[in-house]
Amino acid sequence: MPQSTIHCRNTRLLRGARLVLAAIVVSALPAVPAAAASLAPWKDELFAYPAVIESSDGGAMRVVDYQEMRDINGRDQVPERRAKAAYVSTAVKRDLENLTISTPRGSVDVAATGKQQGANFTVIFIHGRGGDRRLGNNDWSFGGNFNRLKNLAVHNGGVYYSASVKSFDDKGAAPIAGLIEEARRNSPGAPVVLSCASMGSFICWQIARDPEAVRNLAGMILMGGAPDPNYIESAAYKAKMPIYFTHGESDKVYKAQDQVAQFRKLLKAGVPTQFVLFRTGSHGTPVRMTDWRETLNWIFAH
Repeated sequence: MPQSTIHCRNTRLLRGARLVLAAIVVSALPAVPAAAASLAPWKDELFAYPAVIESSDGGAMRVVDYQEMRDINGRDQVPERRAKAAYVSTAVKRDLENLTISTPRGSVDVAATGKQQGANFTVIFIHGRGGDRRLGNNDWSFGGNFNRLKNLAVHNGGVYYSASVKSFDDKGAAPIAGLIEEARRNSPGAPVVLSCASMGSFICWQIARDPEAVRNLAGMILMGGAPDPNYIESAAYKAKMPIYFTHGESDKVYKAQDQVAQFRKLLKAGVPTQFVLFRTGSHGTPVRMTDWRETLNWIFAH
């Protein structure tokens, strides 16, 4: 049946109005990142935790068996320098880009692996003292654990940023807050997880005080980090943002029991939290032994 020009024009206006209404509804959605589907396995038989030898706090606290001879010498071709080939797949190099990202809060150098636009999830890793983006981008060190994270990102449609920080204070944290915002803009609705190792934990604690950054985060991972005695004053604490701790029992840099005490305070306050303690593990053990897939899936589920 023939339609008049006025009818067609009205139809286009109606469609346009619907699009505008849809845009308004989307912009009004909560900014808290949505939970992602569970990450598919990748070499889980090699990277899953050894035996759990103790469990407490309703299962939120686990002590995992760690043995240097097995978990370093048995896993590395050259101990602490090069993992055995079975633990690594360098095919992800085609999805790797070293770049400097400019944000309103400052520029940040990153090694980015995966889908930078429309990612299903984002993981940002912050190194400790003396490091830079190369540490979290090394395929062969730490038993191949960062290579596993890169493969998990690529195979699950996510993106992994290993970032450089210039200092471990508010000035160093500002560009990371900018990177978090950039990740949310690039992948609306997808969860962003911030992971900090060792002295990099100071960056996590700074970010936790930034309400806008917290609004854009799904959770944080602290690996062998320092406790924050003032965390209860942070925006992250008030938002009950999920936080996952991993720590070496024999860490001589940041004592494990100090971090365990903080974990238990958060647990008592109703903050979603987990703690994995590596029996006899040292300061660097969490970077080598943290099970990225289990940890990220736990955060995505909360």
